[in-house]
Amino acid sequence: VDLMLTAPFLLTQAAWPSMRENGWGRIINIASIHAHVASPGKAAYTSVKHGLIGLTKTAALEGGADGITANAICPAYVKTPLVENQIADQARLHGMSEQDVIEQIMLKNAAVKRLIDPAEVAAMVGYLASDAAGAVSGSSWNIDLGWTAQ
Repeated sequence: VDLMLTAPFLLTQAAWPSMRENGWGRIINIASIHAHVASPGKAAYTSVKHGLIGLTKTAALEGGADGITANAICPAYVKTPLVENQIADQARLHGMSEQDVIEQIMLKNAAVKRLIDPAEVAAMVGYLASDAAGAVSGSSWNIDLGWTAQ
């Protein structure tokens, strides 16, 4: 909770006066697809990510008049060292190959059957941080390989 919800709250609180004074600001929280869907065994994680969406929406409402936007990016499984470690752990736990973990567990509900490249998340951050996204606020942007299309 401290890292995934309290820290974004405190960072937003610390940056707020400067953004307000400048009449411009961008808050971009990296949530997770688990901010929108639950998975077994992830109660704490899912709860915190739902809370991060609430923080994002509240910041959007409170900052709009001062030129501050707030949005969240909600990726599914991104190919990072953390996820690669999770794949290996799940393979050991379930007695299956790492490829089977990816296909049968991680991508089970995805329409697009691949992990997300970190550059895809970075591109969304770049857009949301730009002047072109000045009218985009209070939203959560799913990069979920079609998971929530079901």
